[in-house]
Amino acid sequence: MAEWREDYLRGTLQPHSMLESLDLDADDPAWISRINQERIDSQLDYLAALLREADGDVARLPLYGIPFAVKDNIDVAGWPTTAGCPEFAYIADSDATVVRRLRDAGALVVGKTNLDQFATGLVGTRSPYGTVPNSFRSEYISGGSSSGSASVVARGLVPFALGTDTAGSGRVPAGMNNIVGLKPTRGWLPITGVVPACRTLDCVSIMALTVEDAARVAGIAAGFDAHDAYSRQRSSTAPAGFPARPRFGVPHPAEFFGDTAALQAYARATQVAQRMGAEIVPIDFAPFSALASLLYEGPWVAERFAVVESLWKRNPDAIHPVVRQIVEGAARFSATDTFKSEYRRAELTRLIDGVMATVDALMVPTAPTVFTIQEVLADPLTLNARLGIHTNFANFADLCALALPAGMRADGLPAGITLLAPAWHDTALAQFGLRWQRYWGEHEQDATLGATARKYHPTSEVIAPPAHSTVRLAVVGAHLRDMPLNHQLTSRGAAFVEATTTSAEYHLYAIANSTPPKPGLVRAAPGEAGAAIEVELWDIPIGNFGTFTAEVPPPLGIGSLTLADGRVVKGFICEPSGLVGALDITRFGGWRAYLASLQSEK
Repeated sequence: MAEWREDYLRGTLQPHSMLESLDLDADDPAWISRINQERIDSQLDYLAALLREADGDVARLPLYGIPFAVKDNIDVAGWPTTAGCPEFAYIADSDATVVRRLRDAGALVVGKTNLDQFATGLVGTRSPYGTVPNSFRSEYISGGSSSGSASVVARGLVPFALGTDTAGSGRVPAGMNNIVGLKPTRGWLPITGVVPACRTLDCVSIMALTVEDAARVAGIAAGFDAHDAYSRQRSSTAPAGFPARPRFGVPHPAEFFGDTAALQAYARATQVAQRMGAEIVPIDFAPFSALASLLYEGPWVAERFAVVESLWKRNPDAIHPVVRQIVEGAARFSATDTFKSEYRRAELTRLIDGVMATVDALMVPTAPTVFTIQEVLADPLTLNARLGIHTNFANFADLCALALPAGMRADGLPAGITLLAPAWHDTALAQFGLRWQRYWGEHEQDATLGATARKYHPTSEVIAPPAHSTVRLAVVGAHLRDMPLNHQLTSRGAAFVEATTTSAEYHLYAIANSTPPKPGLVRAAPGEAGAAIEVELWDIPIGNFGTFTAEVPPPLGIGSLTLADGRVVKGFICEPSGLVGALDITRFGGWRAYLASLQSEK
């Protein structure tokens, strides 16, 4: 996405030319519907209106002109939503909340993608619109249910896509296609406008080529939605990262169903994690496996039946035969069975909480193996269940997850790992995921982006996605990491985002008689030379922003700063009175460099 954004900021690319030049193959089974001229025109009109509101400043729209795809169980206004079933289809009156937020940031929908019907499956073969093949070897499955979204991202047709993930539907296809699959904390991304699979467990997932892109998209789409009964406010104590030497729990014993290539790839991945400083801790996986089995073998299948009940009553043959067999299993369970299973879920979750308290995250194979399309068609239920042994329990146990590429198997298929951590550890997962992709890009020969031949090149050092429930703040002095006032941020649940610089139009001063020592940042007068000043960006929960600003002493205040890439964020500024007796330290480029110069003088 950074490359798309750079081209738009330089003016070397325009949204209309990008959309009109797209060639999305009508015979590609990854697509259910695609842009046409009417959809192009309406989106360009909307984008033009957004740009007018932004005073013509492309930089103020973080996803300006960036194309993306949407899994076809998520509503896009004016487009059909099929959930993989033509007889179920309807024209959406409005965007799903996540789609609207992305479009309001300037992104452009170019197509709706194929899926296992009603998001019921981890294989990508249960759709009347065709089977989506693996991006590397077409005789193999792509994984599901978000098969089409994974495929179009892996092949570089779009830089990101939306999927859903109830039992692994966003992670399994990501792992099988060598891309990133972000499954957020349940309730962080709203599900308003999403056709449910299991409404109490559903998540919108993000698929992208890089962790940076997935995290930034999630941050824009995330945030509380009062229209979603299962939406949740992000925790104000969400950690910003893992320890320098994280403890990762790994399944003991791990099951690969005889797939030696998968076993070897996972062993290699654990060795890489250790070289990166992680401690690998074998854990008893029995409670996780038992919880995973509840989703497919227990009464939660009734949630799936609730979605299709009216269609089943009037036209049961309209439902894919495998999906129909699954949802009709709801008749086996009574209300009493449901409560008994819920009690068992609570017991297992308590055991899992105990395990998670001993580690920072789990590190599991995203899928234990991969099957050919023909193998799955011959035995659709057994093989599908095998694929979910490391994924099905995540939403039941209230874990967030991040699927990451882990190089190539000996047979040329991609390998993947997934990190799972307690709810609201999304930023911590993204921080380590960024380190993971950076390490593979620097040290391994098979760190390609999806199914393209391109190598991974990091575009930032750290990730913490902005969210609708946070305020992004630039700090320049005593609130920097390891500085004396940084605790005022961390105690309020603020998450570190990135180190960057302002635009080249600022002066920095060391304020006189300030305890602890503080700098003052001032925008240069029109026509006056300035400089880029180092800052750190932090996301503060919006409910804590007021108490934070109340602690800011004069002559400092909070205003708007322009960053080097054109973004405008809240940040520390200095009143003119603060410059009396102050020392101009602009030449140092930042507060840390100035303090270092004082130390060297001593």
